[in-house]
Amino acid sequence: MTYRFTAVIERDRETGLYIGIVPGLPGAHTQAASLDELSKNLAEVVELCLEESSSGGIPECPDVVGTQLIEIER
Repeated sequence: MTYRFTAVIERDRETGLYIGIVPGLPGAHTQAASLDELSKNLAEVVELCLEESSSGGIPECPDVVGTQLIEIER
């Protein structure tokens, strides 16, 4: 059976590293220098988080709907 998780990806302006977070899965976050490397790292960290899950089941993670730009004039 295949399980799918949605990751939110950001890029750190200072380091240039990509940062990936899987909402709703505690501890599922990692970083990498490329998107390909980040994808591999995220798969590994999700596997580890699921192995260490106390419930033993696959968690119900929230559906990521999107992002929204908020503008504030100062």
